[in-house]
Amino acid sequence: MAPIAELLDRLAYEFTLLQPLIPTYLHVLLSALFSIYIGAHASLSIPSTAEKPSKLTKQVEDEDEEGEDEEEQGQQKMEGLSPMDAVMFPLLAGCTLAGLYFLIKWLEDPALLNKILNWYFSVFGILSVARLLTDSMAVVMSYVFPAFYTSGGEAWRIDWKRRHAESISKSTAERDTPLPGVLARLNLSPKTTRTLWTLRELPTRQLHVRTYVHKLAEARFRIGPQGFFGLILAIVAVLYFNLVDKPWWLTNILGFSFSYSALQLMSPTTFWTGTMILSSLFVYDIYFVFFTPLMVTVAKKLDIPIKLLFPRPPGPSEDPTRQSLAMLGLGDIVLPGMMIGLALRFDLYVFYLRKQARRALAQQESTENHEQSTELVRAKWQPATGGWGERFWASGGVNGTDTEDQGGRFPKTYFHASIVGYVLGMVTTLGVMQVYGHAQPALLYLVPGVLGTLWGRAFLKGDATLMWEYNEAAEDDSDDKNPKDSKGIQSIFSPSRQESIAKRFEEKAKKEIEVLDAATSQGPEDAETHAKISKSGGKPKKNLVFFSISFPDRPRHDQTGSEEVPMKKNRGPMRPSLEDELRMASQDDLGSHNASATSVHRRRSGANEQEEPTGKRQRRE
Repeated sequence: MAPIAELLDRLAYEFTLLQPLIPTYLHVLLSALFSIYIGAHASLSIPSTAEKPSKLTKQVEDEDEEGEDEEEQGQQKMEGLSPMDAVMFPLLAGCTLAGLYFLIKWLEDPALLNKILNWYFSVFGILSVARLLTDSMAVVMSYVFPAFYTSGGEAWRIDWKRRHAESISKSTAERDTPLPGVLARLNLSPKTTRTLWTLRELPTRQLHVRTYVHKLAEARFRIGPQGFFGLILAIVAVLYFNLVDKPWWLTNILGFSFSYSALQLMSPTTFWTGTMILSSLFVYDIYFVFFTPLMVTVAKKLDIPIKLLFPRPPGPSEDPTRQSLAMLGLGDIVLPGMMIGLALRFDLYVFYLRKQARRALAQQESTENHEQSTELVRAKWQPATGGWGERFWASGGVNGTDTEDQGGRFPKTYFHASIVGYVLGMVTTLGVMQVYGHAQPALLYLVPGVLGTLWGRAFLKGDATLMWEYNEAAEDDSDDKNPKDSKGIQSIFSPSRQESIAKRFEEKAKKEIEVLDAATSQGPEDAETHAKISKSGGKPKKNLVFFSISFPDRPRHDQTGSEEVPMKKNRGPMRPSLEDELRMASQDDLGSHNASATSVHRRRSGANEQEEPTGKRQRRE
């Protein structure tokens, strides 16, 4: 009984020491899970087992710009990692860590190094923070102005072009308010309703920006009011971080943004590649934390946004007047997060794989054996990103209407399993650190937790073979024009990979310039733009730098000057927006003013004609 009593006394003593740190450790765990959760869900794309939406069908049946944005999000591509990267990652990381350590020792005061690195990370910080803020505002807007909602046992779909909500189950029922659910019952004035519709339309008014620098960069994106607002806030945040102060909460915002962007940009492509990368970094983390002072020294001396900071109670030997902070490196979030995000995309792949069916084809007369041939029928793709507000307002269910697929709901078996492994690994890390009072390599516990629960769940469920053969690069290879030339995924550090990326950028830029040349050559009003673009003799391949901005389409005008109200099949005329109504009213006022001015001018000229003979008569007399 004595050993058991000593063990219980030791546990009670450690719990007494741990009790003040429980809020801090919960903060650490929830922050890491939040970064992984939002990054993994934002990385979802159309799997190869789902039916890809047809752009032509989408334009004919639904001319909504929001649907076009959802399609672009569903087709996003990520940078794939290769097995060679499992060897290169630890080597390059070790060389970089050693270089920073010796540079800090040589400088003695790392203030200058911190400034240089902070301004270096500021470029990526602005883009990452702007992306996170823009997506966050889109989530908030989806709760205020969802695309559809349920109310009173009926499903309602918002048609912002016609400015009304129409019932999906009852074709004749309509509402004139953009507000969902119980908010739709509010008695609003016409002016307030028009203002709400205008706010509802703002996110759809986006600029289409295309830019290209020869063999360096290529970008094509859309930016709307939310994007501009997020970009301004990101610039202010980064400038405040570099020029004014570095509070822990602002450091965490930058860290969340970096993690959010990284989880959408990088993918192991296969589970065995991800296992190799995590295993190699598992050894790297143990060596540089336990056997060298490099990792701990660099993490404490460098004040750059590559970590998350958490306020904690000061220790017995620490100054109580200074704020004590616990930290978690972004590598402990991004590296296991890549594997967790891959597991979530695998869940989506399996979900559509099990919805596939075989459909019998008509028997051909030329078939000798008269066997019944079949074709594979894939399930229709439902956007798996976004839809937070739609799921909230449609949670009540609909009578007679199936909305189960709305919002991209699907079972997340392996995602939840890997999350459980991550939580177990993080709790073990914090517990061991508390007992021994020394910084711990988090990957020592996170890697076995994530890989163990992930592969263990696959073996228990019988999906180990399917998981081993899963390859995200297969879909990209299927889209190539020459699949025979596909050599598989290459390392991101290989020169051939960089050459292929530069070649792809150049080919995209040529297509963009050709399209823009054809568009600008149709009208004489764009002669100057056409001259600037085609001043190289009409050969797009000579353009070293290319940049263009396409503004949102505006309503067309007929010959009489009145605006044409677009028509939609079987839905009546489209209602003009608030800005269009104000512009039409101003044009009417201007037209009436011009008409009155013309009539006054005619009366005056008539009076002058009557006075002119009288003057001549007086001169003759």
